[in-house]
Amino acid sequence: MANFSRLLNFSSSCSTLPCMAMAFFNPIHTANPAIAFTTLEMPTSEGISPFLSSFCSTLLLAASLLFILWKKRAKPLALPPGPNPWPIVGSLPGLLFTKKLAFRSIHKMMDDMNAEIICINLWGVHVIPVTSPQIAVDFLKRNDAVFSSRPDVLSADITSRGYLTTALTPGGEQWKKMKRVLASEVLSAQRHRWLQGKRTEEADHLIGFVYNQSMDSTTGGVVNVRVAAQHYCGNVIRKMVFGKRFFGNGRADGGPGVEEEEHVSALFKILAYLYSFCVSDYLPCLRRRLDLDGHEKIIRTATASVAKYQDPEIDERIRHWTEGTRTEQDDLLDILIGLKQKDGSPLLSPDEIKAQLVELMLATVDNPSNAVEWALAEMINQPTLLERATEELDRVVGRNRLVQESDLSQLNYVKSCVKESFRLHPIAPFNVPHISTADTTIAGYFIPKGSHVLLSRLGLGRNPRVWDEPLQFRPERHLKRDGSAVMLTDPDLKMLSFSIGRRGCPGVTLGSTLTTMLMARLLQGFSWELPPTMSKIELKESAKDLFLAEPLHAKARPRSFLSFLFQTHRIPPPLKMANPVKMGDS
Repeated sequence: MANFSRLLNFSSSCSTLPCMAMAFFNPIHTANPAIAFTTLEMPTSEGISPFLSSFCSTLLLAASLLFILWKKRAKPLALPPGPNPWPIVGSLPGLLFTKKLAFRSIHKMMDDMNAEIICINLWGVHVIPVTSPQIAVDFLKRNDAVFSSRPDVLSADITSRGYLTTALTPGGEQWKKMKRVLASEVLSAQRHRWLQGKRTEEADHLIGFVYNQSMDSTTGGVVNVRVAAQHYCGNVIRKMVFGKRFFGNGRADGGPGVEEEEHVSALFKILAYLYSFCVSDYLPCLRRRLDLDGHEKIIRTATASVAKYQDPEIDERIRHWTEGTRTEQDDLLDILIGLKQKDGSPLLSPDEIKAQLVELMLATVDNPSNAVEWALAEMINQPTLLERATEELDRVVGRNRLVQESDLSQLNYVKSCVKESFRLHPIAPFNVPHISTADTTIAGYFIPKGSHVLLSRLGLGRNPRVWDEPLQFRPERHLKRDGSAVMLTDPDLKMLSFSIGRRGCPGVTLGSTLTTMLMARLLQGFSWELPPTMSKIELKESAKDLFLAEPLHAKARPRSFLSFLFQTHRIPPPLKMANPVKMGDS
């Protein structure tokens, strides 16, 4: 990798010096202006002394020579520092044959080099990881237009059905079209309010499902929090899109059935391989010829599993609207089908609808469920945090009703717990990559056109230059001194919960609502503690991703007011369990 060098300090002045000198020393007007510019006619001795004439000529010649030498020898700004690449292949072999996952290898490189931005050459593609908030702002705010596109990679191509969607699609007319649809028709404030009833219904169902789990004596009331959280997120987005919770019948206790388990599992499989390190992304000649690392097969299998459940629903709904047997809009699928062009024809093709709904599912199931699982694990290990969050809920909401979306703005400590989980335990090591559409300069470094920019969620959130005790879970760090509302986003990019800029996440409101509601309902409805066989939750990351190494299992005790809410039908009563256990009195 080229060493860092800067342009000479006098570069800007030298570039104009010859012309300035000619203008100064050639006041004689000629009939041909071109000759006046290219031919230096020095004044005669009648107008200027021979010594001054000779001095000016020498000065002009020296300035011209300096300019020519500078143009030939001055080096451009260097790329960011990085590992020394092999000829042609760059650092590709190092990432291929390392025992570490690619994202862990990249972060280790940055730690070893003590650098917040580096450049890794992968067969001529410059990959630029970033862990500095200031540099991240340079990319996503000051130079947003240059970095608002996406790289062409196999996993994104397959998932988006040939780039028919919003988040995964490179810049262009298709991206602009789908972005308008998403912003104005799917994720607008008006649409968010329109779908509130469906979200509330699933939040109530969550309480019933966890209650059933907590009352099961065969498990001692121990709940698999990962299943509950992912189940909730899957239910919410299916209800918003398809108007129903289950593709099949679900389980007797209100949990996901085989169909829902396969659906959510396939979504997480896609997420695991979407934009993951894949050799064919850097060797386009191998794409669709050799599946060297097996990623293509995995992605195609997972997308087929998702399509198996979603596509028939979409096709049937389109048919109902075409035949006139459905006339009322009830969910997002109805909205997308009903969009029209000026001539009355459908705005979106069936493939565009199918692809965009997969992307919407992917964006909804992962971040909220992962953040809440990690947050609850951290808080069980620090019971005082659980107590403080529960006290806030009791103070703001009371104990005669369940928390609603209208309460969330006042739950600053609960939101701080969620935000701290986003910071310390991001769902993915990097944000979705950006690609530079032109040569540019960032933080004094040359960033060539075609570079893949990876803003590190992991590195930003755990940057010791930014955060005190970055590896400690401390929700209070996000509370405002003036008591103002805590937002789950960070405009200064000290952490990346939701992206910003032209490629910013259009679902910030939905994502923030789902995550905070999930956290609030679990804390308000139940007291959480370690299972009898454990003395502490092991806060260890999985070897293959950033999830908890083992799904969080915790004992849930229903708080006493839940029984009152069930009996008075303020929330739907849960199914009766065959092996109930006694409720707690908290």
